[in-house]
Amino acid sequence: MSGAARLPRLVATDLDGTLVRSDGTVSAYTREVLLELDRRDVPVVFVTGRPLRWAADVFEHVGAHGLAIISNGALVWDVTGDRAVLERPIQPELGLEVCAALREVVPGTAYAVETMRGIELEPGFMERYQVPDAARRAPIEELFDGPALKLLARHEELAPQEFWDVAEEVTGGRLVTTWSSSTTLLEISGPQVTKASTLELLCDERGIAADEVIAFGDMPNDLPMLGWAGTSYAMADAHPTVTEVADHVAPGHDDDGVARVLAGVFDL
Repeated sequence: MSGAARLPRLVATDLDGTLVRSDGTVSAYTREVLLELDRRDVPVVFVTGRPLRWAADVFEHVGAHGLAIISNGALVWDVTGDRAVLERPIQPELGLEVCAALREVVPGTAYAVETMRGIELEPGFMERYQVPDAARRAPIEELFDGPALKLLARHEELAPQEFWDVAEEVTGGRLVTTWSSSTTLLEISGPQVTKASTLELLCDERGIAADEVIAFGDMPNDLPMLGWAGTSYAMADAHPTVTEVADHVAPGHDDDGVARVLAGVFDL
């Protein structure tokens, strides 16, 4: 473990492409490793870009500590208490300002917002996954009527990296832009809100330092977290930028890579 003098006190792991297999399941082996760490009082914190409605699908594996970081750091959820313990949203005025600026530079940009109510989409936003039938569809000026946990921006012609580069320039640091999809979908968070910054807040409350955290991820939205954690692993099939930043490479998500690394680190 990159010269660490003691075992990690906390595990932070992304879900899709990292802990969760391609078929959307968590294997029996991974489940047992997570349970054993929980028995040893080592919390495994799920740190995901998923909105709450999707993250809940794997909450049964969170363990007795019962905390998950949702929507790229915008929400810390108490799984046991079924309540939010921290919200770091985008305020409407700033969000709409960025939406207008990005759409001016990149015509054809379509938006959606994730709120505590769920997802709400512009009519032109082509979602790749099923959304609730009751999801509201309206122009972004109507949708952004309150704080949003995450702003989604989609383009049907630009490549993901190209769209991200433009968005980074347009936002100018006012909001945080990232992506974790194979399609051209940007995930935009509030000022300085990343998986890393929220994980740091959670760890600070528990007296856990960065060098006591081991983290796993596979996509650009994991970069801040992997850069912050004392020990970091990119999955074998991770995005190239992630492999460049991480200390180590774990086996792929379909090969129980996270669990296999943890079993070795903790001698399970």
